[in-house]
Amino acid sequence: MQYHTLPHTSLDVSKICLGTMTYGQQNTEAEAHEQLALATDLGVNFIDTAEMYAVPPTPETQGLTESYIGTWLKKSGQRDKRIIATKVAGPRGVPYIRENMSLDRRNIRQAVEDSLARLQTDYIDLYQVHWPQRHVNSFGQLNYQHEDENSGVSILETLDALTELVREGKIRYIGVSNETPWGVMNYLKLAEKHNLSRIVSIQNPYNLLNRSFEVGLSEISHHEGVELLAYSPLAFGALTGKYLDGARPDGARCTRWSRFSRYFTEQGQTATRAYVDLAHEYSLDPAQMALAFVNGRSFVGSNIIGATTLEQLKTNIESIDVQLPEALLTGIEEIGATYSNPCP
Repeated sequence: MQYHTLPHTSLDVSKICLGTMTYGQQNTEAEAHEQLALATDLGVNFIDTAEMYAVPPTPETQGLTESYIGTWLKKSGQRDKRIIATKVAGPRGVPYIRENMSLDRRNIRQAVEDSLARLQTDYIDLYQVHWPQRHVNSFGQLNYQHEDENSGVSILETLDALTELVREGKIRYIGVSNETPWGVMNYLKLAEKHNLSRIVSIQNPYNLLNRSFEVGLSEISHHEGVELLAYSPLAFGALTGKYLDGARPDGARCTRWSRFSRYFTEQGQTATRAYVDLAHEYSLDPAQMALAFVNGRSFVGSNIIGATTLEQLKTNIESIDVQLPEALLTGIEEIGATYSNPCP
């Protein structure tokens, strides 16, 4: 395993981070514990979750992922050896988590307290805003249109509430997710102006079918040291090639839930075929090639992988040992130029 210190922190994280959103939906508690044990045996020390998980989100499964991680941390006695990241849900989409959900002081404090209880710990290493309070393009939306929301909750209020919890020792560092360049720069500007906690990471989608992070946000990562925690590096598993030609393997996420359609546009499928063929040309596993590409980006602090089986998990983690030759990287860029961001 390779390790990397996130800028502006003392967090020395594994370059592969274990994503856990399947726990409580596709994976049982016992399976979750098996995954956590295998990942840590292979050198992973960074675990990402969220109060909203499992995914797809439902009232019945909300919080189960954190709870399964919590029981494993207690059983294994490894809390001090693991870096735990979780997230507070914003308004819209999950109203059952708390009444009158918002990213204000009351909601953030309640969210932190609830996550600490489920995780069976007294501190969170990295606490992230899952998505903004304001309306933004996210989860594949395009053609941004401003909406007056009158939420009454500003980035400054959110940042102030998070800083309060940092000063109390319940959170070590803070980050954002599904954010825009405008949002990231405002968090940084307000932190400096008001002597508040600085965001240290941004968790956004990044993969061969969606390289939109490279436009705007990657420059912020370089100059400001707010590195990417890349999620969906396999594009919902599409980049493995297992969904090509309309295939829907039994039990797979995109077989079970039609809502996961982001990476199945016509251009996306054509690009996927080209990337899979390129991997085979170099005798590589398509999943490992796709993950190795993300691992190698200079602005990526850690690559958040997930799996439903131990075999998938091992393959994905072992992508850290895959070095892509220059000729293959040139091939990736050629495909990327032909099918530019087919699934933003």
